[in-house]
Amino acid sequence: MPEKKPYEYAVIRVVPRVEREEFLNVGVVLFASGKKFLQAKFHLDKKRLRMLYSDVNIPVIQQSLESFERICIGGAEAGPIGSFSAAERFRWLSATRSTVLQMSKVHTGLTTDPALTLNELYEQLVLR
Repeated sequence: MPEKKPYEYAVIRVVPRVEREEFLNVGVVLFASGKKFLQAKFHLDKKRLRMLYSDVNIPVIQQSLESFERICIGGAEAGPIGSFSAAERFRWLSATRSTVLQMSKVHTGLTTDPALTLNELYEQLVLR
């Protein structure tokens, strides 16, 4: 039986009007150092987001979410942050922000398959 390794994750939230503190979960970032895994998965439900704030700038949010994916992959495509270690990139992505894109607190668990765990968290926290 494969050994379970620790992982950390944070939920990506869109907060279209920061002063109202209403948000929509749109993605998950999962980091498992023992499995050398850092990946983000997101879905932007435009209809639900516009229900929170009709003037939300969907293209800007989409671009920002795509940058999360690039940062997870790392390298030159991710800009200066792409040269950081996977742990440093996760810490940067999961840092507290007061912008339209915010992160939940970091949560932990154990997994044998981080990709499967990411998909499960995505299903539970974003799609439901």
